Amino acid sequence: VQLQAYGGGLVQAGGSLRLSCAASGRTFSLYAMGWFRQAPGKEREFVTAIRYSGGFTYYAESVKGRFTISRDNAKNTVYLQLNSLKPEDTAVYYCATKLSGPLSTIRRSDTYNYWGEGTLVTVSS
Repeated sequence: VQLQAYGGGLVQAGGSLRLSCAASGRTFSLYAMGWFRQAPGKEREFVTAIRYSGGFTYYAESVKGRFTISRDNAKNTVYLQLNSLKPEDTAVYYCATKLSGPLSTIRRSDTYNYWGEGTLVTVSS
């Protein structure tokens, strides 16, 4: 599975961006797609994920109500809409995919099998 993330950029606080992650290869066997982020000097953290079966979504508390994950199965693409951005959202955002569960591991980056190159989101104050 190959993942390509894009859509990052520079935005002012309160603004919006939409990130995209296009998957190619053996996409029929995927369990979930997730977004993680890593700010300078910090560990990579979970942002959100969507399960391919049922479309169930999961969010970190810090982004709940501001970010929305969605998918377009026909395009094998997952989107991350970032609204009401804050300077603390500044990070490199990575998309990744899991081949299997269980659901209890969906927030764990070490359980994701394939990763895309990150896309930088910078939020100015």
